[in-house]
Amino acid sequence: MSAEAGPARTFESLAVGDALPVVEQRLTRADLKAYADASGDQNPIHQDEAVATSVGLPDVIAHGMLTMGLAGSAVEAWAGAGADAVQSFTTKFTAPVVVPAGVEAVVSIGGSVTALDADARTATVEVSVTHEGAKVLGRARAVVRFA
Repeated sequence: MSAEAGPARTFESLAVGDALPVVEQRLTRADLKAYADASGDQNPIHQDEAVATSVGLPDVIAHGMLTMGLAGSAVEAWAGAGADAVQSFTTKFTAPVVVPAGVEAVVSIGGSVTALDADARTATVEVSVTHEGAKVLGRARAVVRFA
């Protein structure tokens, strides 16, 4: 589930319009169980098909914060060692990531640089996160500070 660190980037090497490489993250039911245990979020819609379908979901779904975390990790990996930190990450959850039993759910993460602030040495990144062609995070935006 982890994104690999990319090459160190410098603020001076960035330009508005730079694209982040698309990263595919694969999730299984075991990943959902591990996340539930680590986070303390034991909501049964993330582990029990009967409960998930009883509330109108198509199947078990990934935790929204897990999906957001994967996106944040992809941004951090793109920024590489040249970044001080992801200063902020905001989003709106727009669709679930369905994780059927015995099948890997693929989450695709990409994005682009939409703004640069030379005084603060930050890059604003619009992040794109999809599953089966549907946008699962809307208005996903990260601000990354560079050394």
